[in-house]
Parts: sequence; C-alpha cells; structure tokens
Amino acid sequence: MFDGGLTMSFHKVNCPSAVGYLSKTRTHCRTRHNPCFAVQMSSTLVQTDENGDHYESKKISSSPSAQLKSQPQSSLLSQANTVGIIGGVSVFSTLIFLEKLVWWSSRNGEECVPFVVCSDPALDGSGNSVHSSLSEIAENEVTHEHVIVHSLKQKRVFLEKSGARCIVMPCHISNAWHDEISESCTLPFFHIGECVARELKEAKLKPLDAGSNVRIGVLAACETAVVPYEEKLQNQGFEVVLPDKETVEHILTPAIESLNQRDVEGARNLLRIAIQVLLIRAVNVVIIASEELQNLLPGEDPLLKKCMDPMDALARTTVKWAKSAKKASLS
Repeated sequence: MFDGGLTMSFHKVNCPSAVGYLSKTRTHCRTRHNPCFAVQMSSTLVQTDENGDHYESKKISSSPSAQLKSQPQSSLLSQANTVGIIGGVSVFSTLIFLEKLVWWSSRNGEECVPFVVCSDPALDGSGNSVHSSLSEIAENEVTHEHVIVHSLKQKRVFLEKSGARCIVMPCHISNAWHDEISESCTLPFFHIGECVARELKEAKLKPLDAGSNVRIGVLAACETAVVPYEEKLQNQGFEVVLPDKETVEHILTPAIESLNQRDVEGARNLLRIAIQVLLIRAVNVVIIASEELQNLLPGEDPLLKKCMDPMDALARTTVKWAKSAKKASLS
C-alpha cells in the first residue's frame, strides 16, 4: 500500500466523502484480534519535489463510487481537524497506528477523523530485518542524522501543504529527532513520549517500593527508540528503568534475532522473560517501544496488563485533539 520507488513517496488520504475498509494487514507475529471497522477512506498517490510540494497525483479509490472530487485549492483536505501522519520506519508501524486511530475515533459509531499519511519508502525497512535501515543509521552514523531529519522535515512540510492541522509521527525511532523535525512548525505536533508520560501521570500510580518514585520500564529494539520516552518520563517525575546489559545481550537481542529468523514462539518467550526482569525491579508499567515486540504476546497474556503500547497513547491524544478542533470549527 505504501511501497514505491526511490523518487516517489506515497501518501494516504482519509476523506469523509468516500467509503472503504481499513486494511487488515498484520506483521507475521501479530496475533491479537481486533474488529474490522468500516472506514471512510480513499488513497492518493502523490509525487513530491525536494521542497515537499505535490506536483503530480494519481487517485486510487476504494470503489468506483468513492472518487475524491478535485479541489481548486492547493491542499488535499480542508477539514479543521485533519491529522497529518508522518509514516514510521516500517509500513506495518504506520498501519498499526492507523488501525488504532480508526478504533479510538470511531469505536462509538462516530465518523473517523480525516487524515493524510506520508510514508517514505526511502526510510522504510519493512523488507529487511526488525532492525530496519533507519535504526541502523541512527545507531552507526551520527553524520547521517542531518539526512534523516531533512527527509522527515520534507514529509512534515508536505503534510502541512496538504491541509493537515496537526502532525503526528507514529515511530519510536523518528521521535528521537522530534525537536529538530518540528522546528518552525506552527501546527500542534504531538510527541509520542509526552503523550505516554501525560497519561501515566494522570493515572496517579503509586510507587511499589516505599520511599521511591514510580518506576516505568522501557523495552525497545534499539537504544535510539528509548530516547523519546526517557526524558519525557523523567520530566513528569518518573524513574525510568531500562534493561541491564545482561538482559539486553542474553534476552532482548536474542528475541530480536528469533524474530528475524521467524521463530515467533522463541521470541515471545524471551520477551516474557524481559518483561518479568523489569517487573522484578518494581516497575509499575513496562512500555514496549517496538511494534514488533508489542504485538508478539497474544491478547489474553496476563503480562499485557502490565504493559503499555505508546501508539495507543498517541492515538488517544490525536483523537481528543481532532474532536476538540471539529467542535471549535462548528461553534
């Protein structure tokens, strides 16, 4: 859906004038059951230049009767609550967030919020191992940060010109450069770490150890994915607990390797151990900062009650903003 050549970026538009269905695409290790929702949706393939301008487009509708009407204005969407989504490292992480966005916005029979998605194939690592190209660049070459930030800024500019009224970036790794990417942006640009920290603060958790702060554990596939959460959690007064070196080397890394080898059951068992190791250290909640690891455990696994998916927090924050923006536009 979001794959493409080196010179073409694909963008998805959700517009309340067209009807379709949300894709049920899953990663190979995703086992949770989620209902399928009817979604008002249409797709537009847009080619952009280096400044993020869309100069050529081809519409792909979910049905012949669901064609998007051509608009004289330069933006694709004009709703006051349009959400602009910068796609994640993998297509799957983007799709997972879209599913959550649809679920949280339409679960009470309401209309799904309008959105525009920009998924850059140059940063997509879905065809490789779990350690995607972007995470490898982030870990190995600091000099490549400029290239990454510049590319993600282009996507942000495209979304702004497409009519987005807020920006979200459902990617654990990309949010490590949130400050740089959001520079000069005049729209609300939600930080995934801030969304998580805010929800945990509102939950009014109590320390499990007397005399200590509330402890929050973070599990991620690479160190860069921890960055968006550590500082934001600490700013809210939480103590951040990360896996120790032995846990990373003997449990977490082998779990990732098992995933790469399609050994889902082996990866699942190792993930359970990694979560238990953090729980023994008196953490209240374990944040799974990886869509692959997040979706390893089956929905009925009791350990999930102690875990948090950051994408849910980002989706809830986005939907809350969208509903407020829509209400304000009608008043």
